Amino acid sequence: MTSPQLADALEFMRRNAVPVTATVPERRDILEARARALPMLPGICIETLVEQDVRGEWVSTGGAADLVMLFIHGGGYVAGTAEGSRDLVARLCAACGARALSIDYRLAPESPFPAGIEDCVKAYRWLLARGVDPRGISLAGASSGGGLVAATLIALRDAGDPLPGCAALISPFVDMTVCTESLNRGPGSDVMDPGVIRSFARYYLNGQDARQPLASPVFADLRGLPPLLIQVGSVEVLRDEARALAARAVESGVRATLTEWESMFHGWHAFAATLPEGAEAIAEIGSFIRAHCTARSRAGR
Repeated sequence: MTSPQLADALEFMRRNAVPVTATVPERRDILEARARALPMLPGICIETLVEQDVRGEWVSTGGAADLVMLFIHGGGYVAGTAEGSRDLVARLCAACGARALSIDYRLAPESPFPAGIEDCVKAYRWLLARGVDPRGISLAGASSGGGLVAATLIALRDAGDPLPGCAALISPFVDMTVCTESLNRGPGSDVMDPGVIRSFARYYLNGQDARQPLASPVFADLRGLPPLLIQVGSVEVLRDEARALAARAVESGVRATLTEWESMFHGWHAFAATLPEGAEAIAEIGSFIRAHCTARSRAGR
């Protein structure tokens, strides 16, 4: 049984959808305008961060925060900003008792794969260099940000870096072959047009192999990754790749949990101020991070 507020959220998304014909600058403008039109959690504390290797902002909701979240925004690998994700990040901080480093990474097509992954790895190592305990760090990301979370974990593992306590992936975009059944069943089942997803993948890959593990983590060796929470809506075009990633993680011995939210569309978390399912999904992430990061961090003290 879905909440009555779902119809309003869907209508807003449809009115502000990204057209397949939109240029990259137009897509960026649409997504930022859409984010600014939604309610913002009051009392957010923001500190801009500009370093040689890391750009973004620290986000907190006041009070002590022992945990650190590294948040990676969505936008199809070609759009989005830390500022545009500020409300979601703040609500996640409040839910898990963390402060968040929300980063701005390089975007395609100007900086295609693997530039974004490199920036995310640099941001994580920047935290470690400043004494943050990896067991108290969580990675979180939405859509393409979820894909970058998975790829960043793989890159860190392969490089021998200490891994974070856990990671939360919201509707992750993790299959650049764009051939899943849920993606190809046609527009109308989700607010996201499959044609837009395909064009995002083309911009990101820039002619490179779509089956590379870091580009499409559904094809990667996931052994040794920390606990994962993967959330996806049941009507999303990205539903099947979220399922595939979770299944591959479990087969690899990773403690992975997939929660599929009935009738939810891509990006429903952004409506947490008015949509109960959005608030509930964020609360689930908060509980997951507290369970996996707090206990491990305390164990190391």
